Amino acid sequence: GYRVSLQGNFSGRNHMYVTFPEYSPRRHIKLDPPLNIQSNATASKCQIWWSVPWYLAEILQYELQYKEHSMSWEIALNKTPPSSLPQIEIEATELRSGIAYIARVRCKVSENEDSYHSQWSEWSQTTVFQRPGVPKLSENILNTRTMQFLFIPLSFGTLLYLFWNFKLSSRSRQKASPALTFPRQLLSFSHSIICTMGILR
Repeated sequence: GYRVSLQGNFSGRNHMYVTFPEYSPRRHIKLDPPLNIQSNATASKCQIWWSVPWYLAEILQYELQYKEHSMSWEIALNKTPPSSLPQIEIEATELRSGIAYIARVRCKVSENEDSYHSQWSEWSQTTVFQRPGVPKLSENILNTRTMQFLFIPLSFGTLLYLFWNFKLSSRSRQKASPALTFPRQLLSFSHSIICTMGILR
């Protein structure tokens, strides 16, 4: 430990003021910020990691700060790693798809450490990451699939309509030949099916 005092000449007189009667440097540390912060974002999560001196790795704690790239740091979100490992994960649900984010980290000696005490370091350099967007089906593919799903029930309904219309026609028009009327309607419907299948292809 050390005894720290301040001495100076004030109004022609020498004065000495004891600033710290017992000063221990190991309890007033300000660490350098973490180095080499990097990130890797996937569709499910974003992994962020950094480097610190190996001999300090077990006694440090960290605080991560991240935000949308266009926003101010004043509204950034803070996140604390669950362990002393120099890494952290952000779930994809905490990030907006297709938006660029920027993150930084700082460190200090853990509160559980008895031998040393420190204040927070300055913030590290930043890393930029972006959650990949979820691929969307094109409008043409969606329309084609919709037509395919609707084709079968529409075809069945048309057949029922033609059959019912044929029965009504045969009752009301005795002169018309059922053997000629229904095949013509069925031929017309078959032609419509062929045209529709050509469109879907």
